[in-house]
Amino acid sequence: MSAPNVRGFFDPVTATWTYVVWSATDAQKRCAIIDSVLDFDLHACRTSTVSADAVIDFVRQQGFVVEWILETHIHADHVTAASYIKEKMGGKIAISKHMLDIISTWTPIFQTQEDTPADGSAFDHLFENDEEFTIADMPAKIIHTPGHTPADTTYIVGNAAFVGDTIFLPDVGSGRCDFPGGSAEDSYDSSRKLFALPDDLRIYVGHDYPPEGVRGPQCMATVGEQKTANLRLNLQVGKAEFVAKRKADDNGKAVPPLILPSLQANMRTGKFGKAVNGLQFVKLPVNRM
Repeated sequence: MSAPNVRGFFDPVTATWTYVVWSATDAQKRCAIIDSVLDFDLHACRTSTVSADAVIDFVRQQGFVVEWILETHIHADHVTAASYIKEKMGGKIAISKHMLDIISTWTPIFQTQEDTPADGSAFDHLFENDEEFTIADMPAKIIHTPGHTPADTTYIVGNAAFVGDTIFLPDVGSGRCDFPGGSAEDSYDSSRKLFALPDDLRIYVGHDYPPEGVRGPQCMATVGEQKTANLRLNLQVGKAEFVAKRKADDNGKAVPPLILPSLQANMRTGKFGKAVNGLQFVKLPVNRM
């Protein structure tokens, strides 16, 4: 089994991990970038590219060629830098085909049908469930791991898995399941898909919220460690117990601050809407969230 090299970049504002993944044996030095971040100042409604530029600088320093720009799901807590990175470095932007469910749910709410393709063609590729592909000279595949959202996807690359919000580090637990189409039942079932993988496989999470005063941000735990120590989803926790606690904890939880700009832009791979007189806009639907 291949063992990809992984470099993580942590964005403390959104607690997001972005990953660069590459093979030590690939003569063409191809890499993938997973779950990038475009910085967004909500109050000023202004973007910046500090986080994405740090990733780009690393890729250039290493002499890598960007092959894939992958999204594990449509993030509701940060804007993706996928289009910005593609513009600077090339690569194909890809996500699960279940993205189409997200578009059909959210474009009527935002009334963005005019500039958000319903067929997902803002992305270069929509993965089928269990589709196999390659990153450089390494075999890779996706598995559908819904729960946090209906479209959550895990990328398995050799002995590593990039899970987005499907599961968090053992002392944090798992992602919320109260967004439209989210399901605590599906979240539990998705954890069992991950637990069917080899115990020494590395799980790289999409976010980390380290317990204050205990540790700093970390990005990886093995499948075996998740099975025994995940506070919400370890093997001693039954489905009914998990679902009841997940629903109780999600009840009344605050809406993520960046959900409205993020969802609109992320359905277009991080691009904002059609310009009017040279200006782009974020729509704020009233009394809808």
